[in-house]
Amino acid sequence: MFDEPRFNYHKCAVQALSIAALGSMLLLLSSGASGQDKHQPPDSRLETVVAPRLVVLKSRRIVHLFDGPRLVRSFPVDLGANPVGQKVRDGDGRTPEGRFRIVTRHPSSAYRCFLGINYPDPPAADAAVASGLLSAGEAESIRRAWREGRCPSWVTALGGGIGLHGGGRGADWTAGCIALRDADIDAVYRVLRIGDPVEIWP
Repeated sequence: MFDEPRFNYHKCAVQALSIAALGSMLLLLSSGASGQDKHQPPDSRLETVVAPRLVVLKSRRIVHLFDGPRLVRSFPVDLGANPVGQKVRDGDGRTPEGRFRIVTRHPSSAYRCFLGINYPDPPAADAAVASGLLSAGEAESIRRAWREGRCPSWVTALGGGIGLHGGGRGADWTAGCIALRDADIDAVYRVLRIGDPVEIWP
């Protein structure tokens, strides 16, 4: 069963900070004081969303934004450069599949902004132990992080730092993240908060 813990944002954000820090610095240097002007005005359809949930359909290259059971908007996405199948290890170019949660938010990154998810999950850890990719201790650390509502390690052989960001260009190119067009990730970023669900399906 998929656990649904209350995530500790502080611990997750500290772990994720190094992923976004360099990109943030470069973005500030290149955009200067006019950077804020690039953000689009809020979409009125999103202003009343109270129970956001993202559902990514990899084969259709689309992400649906729901408010509870109600579909609010849909956006095209780009995936990992090797998109078919479940992510099994760091560097395989695949986007993971399963039920996740937002665990970190960065308003500026190398690709607009970043919403990190809590990959790797316990099923990925179990499969990695069976294949010899992870030790039993590493897998238990991931399971424990999920049970305790903490961000799992992003530096094991399974990889990490997976999430949603901008830079969408209509072709699969990421290292496993989900890329939206800049205006679209701006809209999603305004709605999603720590702990909100993200489902990723084939």
